[in-house]
Amino acid sequence: MASISISPVRSEIKAFLHLAIPLVSAQIAQSATGFVDTVMMGHLGWKALASGGLASFTFQVFLNVLGGVVMAVSPLVAEAYGAGRKTRIEQATQQGLWLTIGLSIATMWVIAHLDTVMLRLGQTPETVTLSTSYLNVMLWGLFPAVGFAMLRGVVSGLSQARPIMIIVIGGTLFNIVGNYALGFGKFGFPRMELAGLALASALSWWGMFLSLVIYLLKHPQLRIYNLFQTWYRPKFNLLRELLIIGTPIGVSIAFEYGLVLVMTYLMGILGTDVLAAHQIALQTGIIVFMIPLGMSFAATARVGQWFGQQKLERTKEAGYISIGVALAVTTLVAIALLIFRQQVVGLYLDVHDPENVALLKLVIPMLMVVAIGHVFDGVQKTTLGALYGLQDTRIPVAFGILAFVGIGLVSGYVLGFHFGFGGVGLWAGYYLGSTTAAAIYIWRFGNLISRKIEKLD
Repeated sequence: MASISISPVRSEIKAFLHLAIPLVSAQIAQSATGFVDTVMMGHLGWKALASGGLASFTFQVFLNVLGGVVMAVSPLVAEAYGAGRKTRIEQATQQGLWLTIGLSIATMWVIAHLDTVMLRLGQTPETVTLSTSYLNVMLWGLFPAVGFAMLRGVVSGLSQARPIMIIVIGGTLFNIVGNYALGFGKFGFPRMELAGLALASALSWWGMFLSLVIYLLKHPQLRIYNLFQTWYRPKFNLLRELLIIGTPIGVSIAFEYGLVLVMTYLMGILGTDVLAAHQIALQTGIIVFMIPLGMSFAATARVGQWFGQQKLERTKEAGYISIGVALAVTTLVAIALLIFRQQVVGLYLDVHDPENVALLKLVIPMLMVVAIGHVFDGVQKTTLGALYGLQDTRIPVAFGILAFVGIGLVSGYVLGFHFGFGGVGLWAGYYLGSTTAAAIYIWRFGNLISRKIEKLD
């Protein structure tokens, strides 16, 4: 990196931030849907917080896995944009819609039958009943949520990400008002509790998805692409290509989020109070994780665009700059979480209520682990985004399984149950897996891009 002149570095940082800032802002606002739901659940009672939080995260796992599969559209669009291939951009988007529809229908059926699975995983009947009341409504928001993720990848690849932030902020504000009205029976609406929170969230997803479709149809620089004109015509070769790229991304996310989901169920075995504390740490972790996640989308777009032009030195530069910016930003976020941990918990609970003293003693140490681990989690996610820009997805899956399951899950279980660290031990194990993944992904990116440069020379 020392041989790279200052001007191109500054130019790349500026271009990266131009994409990353709106994408990060959109991700934070988007994750606020789950955050707001969790805050509202806390005001419905600790049982609603534990059960509803479990259901909300279960839905988020499915959404992120499917979003990972349709994310295959992003590197293809970015590469085609860099190479000036208009038809390729249109076809990738249209087949992405086919993929979204098929995956959403199949997954909605699975979500509708999760109650039996929850019972077999050791959750109490009351927890399952409350969780199901949320999921049975929320599943109707799956298609627009996955569709929004796919179209977000399209506009990112075309370097037109700024309006995403506006759309998501609007959807989040709608969700907040809807949660209050439907969850607690305000403004003349019936009190629906967890089902009302889910309905408001599902409606907000539909609003965001349709708004992004309208934006793509009306924007002067984007409507030149006939993105929806012949969407009903499947192109099986391109669908296959999307699946080849996207399935490993989905599998990788499944192992990563699946580890957290398994960890959540293990928290439930440790006790409902531990599960409630975990939900607070988890939702906070999800919010701050949106920062490197948004940066990873920007990394995919920047690396993919340079890769499409076959300017490999600039491709390498874009990847390392993305990683460096992510490291700096996540470090600042971690410091802020450590300093203001009491105030963060106060968003969910009344920290002055004597009844919450025991819960505070559980959640504060978990939150501290989340803060420190956020730095390593951010680096691994952004580096993975850079690898996706190179359309390298299959090998990282094997690395992800090794890191998150072989190290993260095993070490978390040992620390939590055998060494008596409980919920804190489970969280520490997760971040051991994430740190391992970060180191492997950085090595993979450097090795892969160097080999491509040598081959070109």
